[in-house]
Amino acid sequence: MQIIPEPTEFEWDEGNRNKSRDKHNVEYQEIEEVFFNLPVVVFPDEQHSKIEARYLILGQTDRRRKLAIIFTLRKNKIRVISARPMSIKERKFYETK
Repeated sequence: MQIIPEPTEFEWDEGNRNKSRDKHNVEYQEIEEVFFNLPVVVFPDEQHSKIEARYLILGQTDRRRKLAIIFTLRKNKIRVISARPMSIKERKFYETK
């Protein structure tokens, strides 16, 4: 099942965009890069999918920075909720895939 739509488009909420930058030093350009760089691992985020389906993507930027990103899909556009560097556990899992 393909979760990420093609062509890939993003819808940005300024609050979430700034939160990722201010809290985790992750720029929105880096976040977008993850969706285009293989490999990626995508999981449903069932714990936080109360109102709408949310997903966790593990991937890397063009500079190989490994990020964990929570996102949802709205009208076939990716809406990022949060982004941060991968945890040690996530990094180990990602590197084995």
